[in-house]
Amino acid sequence: REAEAFKEQGNAYYAKKDYNEAFNYYTKAIDTCPNNASYYGNRAATLMMLGRFREALEDAQQSVRLDDSFVRGHLREGKCHLSLGNAMAASRCFQRVLELDHKNTQAQQELKNATTVLEYEKIAEVDFEKRDFRKVVFCMDRALEFAPACHRFKILKAECLALLGRYPEAQSVASDILRMDSTNADALYVCGLCLYYEDCIEKAVQFFVQALRMAPDHEKACLACRNAKALKAKKEDGNKAFKKGNYKLAYELYTEALGIDPNNIKTNAKLYCNRGTVNSKLRKLEEAIDDCTNAVKLDDTYIKAYLRRAQCYMDTEQYEDAVRDYEKVYQTEKTKEHKQLLKNAQVELKKSKRKDYYKILGVNKNASEDEIKKAYRKRALMHHPDRHSGASAEVQKEEEKKFKEVGEAFTILSDPKKKARYDSGQDLEEDGLNMGEFDPNNIFKAFFSGPGGFSFEASGPGNFFFQFG
Repeated sequence: REAEAFKEQGNAYYAKKDYNEAFNYYTKAIDTCPNNASYYGNRAATLMMLGRFREALEDAQQSVRLDDSFVRGHLREGKCHLSLGNAMAASRCFQRVLELDHKNTQAQQELKNATTVLEYEKIAEVDFEKRDFRKVVFCMDRALEFAPACHRFKILKAECLALLGRYPEAQSVASDILRMDSTNADALYVCGLCLYYEDCIEKAVQFFVQALRMAPDHEKACLACRNAKALKAKKEDGNKAFKKGNYKLAYELYTEALGIDPNNIKTNAKLYCNRGTVNSKLRKLEEAIDDCTNAVKLDDTYIKAYLRRAQCYMDTEQYEDAVRDYEKVYQTEKTKEHKQLLKNAQVELKKSKRKDYYKILGVNKNASEDEIKKAYRKRALMHHPDRHSGASAEVQKEEEKKFKEVGEAFTILSDPKKKARYDSGQDLEEDGLNMGEFDPNNIFKAFFSGPGGFSFEASGPGNFFFQFG
C-alpha cells in the first residue's frame, strides 16, 4: 500500500509536469517494492521526459526483465534505444510489442521511424566515403529528429560541419556533448579539428592528444595530430629560413608543408602566401602571383594575399589587376594606408594608358636634360618624313606618326613643369597643351635652327646625310 501511495503521488506530479518530484516518488515506490515492473516503467517515462535516456533505458529494461509481457515497458525501452541512436535494438523492442499486441499503432509507427533512421545511417555512411559532407549533415539532421540523444549522430554531423568549414556550428555541437561527457574522445577530436582548420594548430594538438588519452586507438585523432605537428614544424622552419634570408630553403619548406594536408584550407592559404613572398624576393613575380592567387582561392578574405599579389602586379606593370586587388582590400579594411595604395595604383594605371614618352625617346625615367636632348636629336632625324620621301605611302605614314610622337615626347620631357605633371599622372591638357593641334616641325626647326638652316640631301638610293648651314 505504501509503494502504491508513492506511485500515485508520482503520477500526480507527472501529470503536473513536475518530473523531478515524480522521479523522487517513483524512486520511493521502487525502494519500497523493488520487484514491481510498472514502477520502473513509470520512472523510465519520467527520466525520458527529463532527457536522461540512458538511465531511462536501464529502468525500462528492468521493467521487462520483471515482466516480459509489459507492453509499455518494451515500448519505452524501444523509444530509449531509438533516442540514443540504436535503431536496430529499437526495432527488436517494437517487434516484441507487436508480438504481444499486433494492433499496437504506436509500435507500428515507431518501427517505421527506426527503419527510417537505419536508412539515413546507410546513406550517410556512403556519402561520407564520397566526401559529400552536406548530404551527410542532411541525413544526420533527419535521423536526429527521431534520435535526439544520439551522440554518434551529433559527432558525425559536427565532423562534417568542420570539413565544410562551418567551424562555429561544429564547435557548438561538440562542446554540448563535452558538457555532458568530458571524456568523449570523438567530441574532443572534433573540437581539435575545428581549431586545426582555423590555423590554431598548437591548441588543436592539445585536443588531439587529450582525445588519444581517452581513446589511444582513435585513428582520426592520431592522423590529425601527426599532420598538425608536421605542419607546425614545417611552417616554423620555413619562417626561420625566410628571416635568415635563405629564400631557396624557405621555398622548399613551404612547398613540403603544402603537401601535408590539402584539406587544411586556412593554413595552406597562409603557406601559399608565404611562398609567394619568397618568390617575390627571388624576383619570380609571375610565380608569386600564382601563389597568391591560390591563397585567395582557398580564403577569399585573406587581405595579406591580396596585398602581396597587388604589389606583384604593380611590379609587373599589370595595373588594372593591381587596382582590382587594392579595391578589394580597401572595401574590406578602409585604412589610410590601403586608400593610398589604391590611389597609387590608379595613378599608375592612368599613366600606363597614355603614351610612354620615355619609351618613345628611348630613355629611362631618370634621364638628364642632356640625355633627353640627345635622344630627341637621334630619334627626330631617324623618323623625319623627308628622310623617307622615297618610301611607300604606308611607311611614310608610319614614320610621320613616329616623328610626331618624338616631338610630343620632347615637348613634355624637356619642360620641367610638364614633365613633373606627366610623371605624377596629371592631365597635361590643364596646361593648355593640345596634342591634337601639335606641329612637330616647329619643334624640329627650333631645335635644329641655325644661321644657314638645314636640309636633307640624297647621296644615292636610300642614303641620306644632313646639310647644316
